[in-house]
Amino acid sequence: MNDKTFSLYELNWLVRRVIETEINREYWVEAELSECRENRGHCFMELIQKDERSNTPIARASAKCWQSIWYMLAPYFERTTGQPLHAGMKVRLQVYPQFHEAYGFSWIITDIDPTYTLGDMARRRQEIIRQLKDEGIFDLQKELSLPLLCLNIAVVSSETAAGYGDFVNQLADSPYDFHTQLFPAIMQGEGVEQSIIHALEQIYKAAPHSAPEGATIASSTRSTEAPSGAVGGAYFDCVVIIRGGGATADLSGFDTLALAENVAQFPLPIITGIGHDRDESILDMVSHTRVKTPTAAAQLLISHLDITAQRIDTCAERINTFFTLLKTREEARIDKFADYLPQLISRLLERESHRLELLEQRTKALDPTLLLKRGYSITLHNGHLLRDPALLKPGDEIETRLEKGNIISKV
Repeated sequence: MNDKTFSLYELNWLVRRVIETEINREYWVEAELSECRENRGHCFMELIQKDERSNTPIARASAKCWQSIWYMLAPYFERTTGQPLHAGMKVRLQVYPQFHEAYGFSWIITDIDPTYTLGDMARRRQEIIRQLKDEGIFDLQKELSLPLLCLNIAVVSSETAAGYGDFVNQLADSPYDFHTQLFPAIMQGEGVEQSIIHALEQIYKAAPHSAPEGATIASSTRSTEAPSGAVGGAYFDCVVIIRGGGATADLSGFDTLALAENVAQFPLPIITGIGHDRDESILDMVSHTRVKTPTAAAQLLISHLDITAQRIDTCAERINTFFTLLKTREEARIDKFADYLPQLISRLLERESHRLELLEQRTKALDPTLLLKRGYSITLHNGHLLRDPALLKPGDEIETRLEKGNIISKV
């Protein structure tokens, strides 16, 4: 055995010489980024490979891309893939090994294949879309309808985003009384998924008597008090997720399964305007309506109310036409009845006059004086007609009426 003892520097130098001598060429490697950061124009990455079954790491390595190469590779990668390199991304890199006595081993990046990343991104997107369809939730938002009077809007956006300000200002300049309430969220970089999900949870839990914790009022045109009994986000008519003002390449946070599941199953219509034209994100696909920009989202809401106003005007015209026609018909009936009424009254008077004449004749026929003229008499007792002599007793006075006079008698 060789008993020579090396200093650490000597041993590292020996390793360096072996690497430079034995594996002194470039290699293409496939790996996942567990970390990616820039510093002074250089890019430092941590590469990882996971077991396909257990998803546990089975290999790790550091990689570096020096400024002279990185300033060309980074823009090229973003233009091709639509997003920057970030943790969790699958990449194919061209590298060569480098070992430094003081800094250890790392792979030095000389090239990157964006088509490999595109393929992996497309595969993951298709897997997420397939899973959403298998769960039966991919088209749930499309089954919802925007309320006719869609005025109370929950907005998920960064509070400082220029697009948010444009959205609010455009609604304020419209002829309608919109009420917007902001639920702040991270809209680019790390944390997009959980931040938006948290904002949706806050909207769903919106209290009927006050604004939820973390929400800020963006419009003072209406009272912030919600209708009594509002639950499950019912205080709002719809949700608008807008981005605007950020880098259009940084969209990976909108292509996640968890965010898509939350949006797809949300009970209110969700409109997305996250400011990109290149491709639809999965968030766009599962939302109720997708527009390109925050201002387009505002215009959509204004146009929706324009249509509602037109429908109301049309209904008002139809009601007015109906009542005008009804009034015309009723006036015609009244005029016709007015013409007929004198005839009806005349006939009624004639009929009643005839009936009175008959009654008069009957009354005359029953006149007792006629009976007296025929020789009959009428006997009264105490001013009442006497019909039964058994009702009299001795000493009673009776009156007998004849045609030409009266006779007073005593029993």
